[in-house]
Amino acid sequence: MENNIWLDGIFGVVVGDALGCPVEFKNRDVRKADPVVDMREYGTFDLPRGSWTDDSSMALAELDSIGRLGCINLNDMMESFTRWYRNGDYTPFGRAFDIGNTCQRAISRYQRSEDPYSCGGVAEYDNGNGSLMRIMPACIYAYEKSMSIRDAINMIHEVSGLTHNHNRAKIACGLYYFLASAILKENGPLLERLQKGMDEGFLYYGHLDDYAEELKTYSRIRTVDIFSLTPEEDIRSGGYVVDSLEASVWCLARTENYKDCTLLAVNLGDDTDTTAAIVGGLAGLYYGIDGIPKEWVDCIQKKEWIEDLCERASDNK
Repeated sequence: MENNIWLDGIFGVVVGDALGCPVEFKNRDVRKADPVVDMREYGTFDLPRGSWTDDSSMALAELDSIGRLGCINLNDMMESFTRWYRNGDYTPFGRAFDIGNTCQRAISRYQRSEDPYSCGGVAEYDNGNGSLMRIMPACIYAYEKSMSIRDAINMIHEVSGLTHNHNRAKIACGLYYFLASAILKENGPLLERLQKGMDEGFLYYGHLDDYAEELKTYSRIRTVDIFSLTPEEDIRSGGYVVDSLEASVWCLARTENYKDCTLLAVNLGDDTDTTAAIVGGLAGLYYGIDGIPKEWVDCIQKKEWIEDLCERASDNK
């Protein structure tokens, strides 16, 4: 398997998702009594090992669109999301499940209007983690195209806005891009790279009048090494986008390999698949696909198809 950043980041997302899938919705007390230590099967959705959820399905839909067209096409991405939701495309077994309310409403609005700029939710309650969980393909695309920061963030915001168009959710995706970019372009220890990414992100958003106030909701992760010392009981792992980004940064900063990072995320409980997918993508970029346990990668459903999607996207760079 050729090592490239598409394989690293995408398998980082999918493996993390599959690791958390069997125990989604179980709280932290349950996980403490029965911690996840390896890839499981069945559980919440009664699926075999290596099965992934909506997190990966939507990311793979984006990846497929980028690979087919060689560019970011918002209409095509929404059409891909629609085929996932309606027909079960981009799923392990031909059936969509576990779709978030905000994503479902956005797809329904798009089917009525066919306007990718107005279908995403803009209300306070539309700040779930449903765009952050799938933003990795757009991040890799922007990095490989050497886009300017302004162009990259504008594009990231548009891709987020397909489903989650509130500024708070868009900032989360933007900060994720800054972290991913720093992991890929900087040298040195992981904590230093994460801090450089966070510095760039806060500097950029701090100068945007429309985003500066919302940026304050992410103030806890401004200084990564200090935030990494936060006690576990003060880390939340539900579906709120701020909590998801915080939990991901916390897990990444406190561990030294992909396995420990994603297991830590899953054992926080609650939205286990999404937290592990989000942090798994960044961990995959840093540690590489060879740093993901081989037995976890090998058990992923439709593994070869996902590899093909990654190779096609890489060929378009």
